[in-house]
Amino acid sequence: MKVSVEKLEHNMAVLTVEVPEDTVEEALQKAYLSQRKRISVPGFRKGKVPRQLIEKMYGPEVFYEEAGNYMIDNEYPKAYDESGLEIVSSPEIEVKEMEKGKPFVFTAKVAVKPEVTLGKYKGIEVTKIDTTVSDEEVQTEIDKERKMNARIITKEGPAALSDTAIIDFEGSVDGVPFEGGKSENYELELGSHSFIDTFEDQIVGKSAGDEFDVNVTFPEDYNEKSLAGKPAVFAVKLKEVKTRELSPLDDEYVSETTDFETVEEYKKSIKDRLTKEKEDTAKGKKEDEAVEKLVSESTMDIPDAMIEFQTDSELRDYSYSLMRSGLKLSDYLKFSGETVESFKERIRPNAKKRIEASLVLEAVAKAEGFTATDEDVDEKLKETAERNGLTLDEIKENVSDSEKKTMKRQIEIEKAIDFILENAKEKAPKKTKKDSKDKAEV
Repeated sequence: MKVSVEKLEHNMAVLTVEVPEDTVEEALQKAYLSQRKRISVPGFRKGKVPRQLIEKMYGPEVFYEEAGNYMIDNEYPKAYDESGLEIVSSPEIEVKEMEKGKPFVFTAKVAVKPEVTLGKYKGIEVTKIDTTVSDEEVQTEIDKERKMNARIITKEGPAALSDTAIIDFEGSVDGVPFEGGKSENYELELGSHSFIDTFEDQIVGKSAGDEFDVNVTFPEDYNEKSLAGKPAVFAVKLKEVKTRELSPLDDEYVSETTDFETVEEYKKSIKDRLTKEKEDTAKGKKEDEAVEKLVSESTMDIPDAMIEFQTDSELRDYSYSLMRSGLKLSDYLKFSGETVESFKERIRPNAKKRIEASLVLEAVAKAEGFTATDEDVDEKLKETAERNGLTLDEIKENVSDSEKKTMKRQIEIEKAIDFILENAKEKAPKKTKKDSKDKAEV
């Protein structure tokens, strides 16, 4: 096999691949063996017609398409390696010559990884984010958990927000009941905003046994077009009111419902967790801000084929994610009123941003000489093993060289991100008009 490379503008290239005659003959013979059972000739049993006779009857071209596809599938990966290019797209294949007894020639137009001219990556300014956790935030989180552990009891007296109302209801528009507007023993958490308009608000203050009308207006964009924007009346009977009875926050409650023994230990654990969550969120925001600035100050010529390849990859990932949830991409697109092309067009800008971020971070890693060692990879694999209850050796057995290469690249990118943040300068967030007004009032 011979491979020649022609570099084009905008980081595109064309590989011209010449496959020798003996390989062409092997491919034609393989195509014949694959197709002969489907070819009938009088006087011969199926699958027993000689290749020479078939080619004489139908021409040698009868096997060209399958033989050509076979050679492209087998020879392109070899040409990829031999070219020495860092190819970042699917190939655009064109057959140039296919004839029995002659070399098979095809071209592959591909995108090549762009070079990046880095902007300033040391001392990038990022917004300082307050990660302090207040006592009120800790108490709010504790109250959420107390509600989850609360005992549900029947409440005497008027319903209040956060209570659960057990109701019968029937809705009508202009005095005519509508489909789907009737239910019995429906459990509705007041304040959940799961019902339209002010439906829930009009139950607040009512008591079990009360019967009353609830007046609402359907939203203009309501999914049932026949009801959109119309006023409706719901005849409601409040059958029961349930509320949560919270246990007192004391050491006994803590020891029975958590892994801690005292309220003090419990509060500290909540504060530590919230602090970690805030710090992780702040780190992510600063990473995004720093990378966005670095991209804006760097230059790179990203070929459209590379963006298309990334977009297709993200579409496949999304499709697999839907499949794990038991939903097909075609069904999702139908529900959302989109086509594959409109969906790709929507995610294309984000695909481009991911490429830009990856390219600049790889460039920083290269500039600073960051490398991922085998020990770094083992540490990542160890974390994966622990999450899945496996040993490091068990994980290693199922990791290919290609996957290890991808992991090393990701580790180098992570080192570049850490380096950028370590050398970043934090600045105070810009004050909004509201902040200035509040300060003036004080």
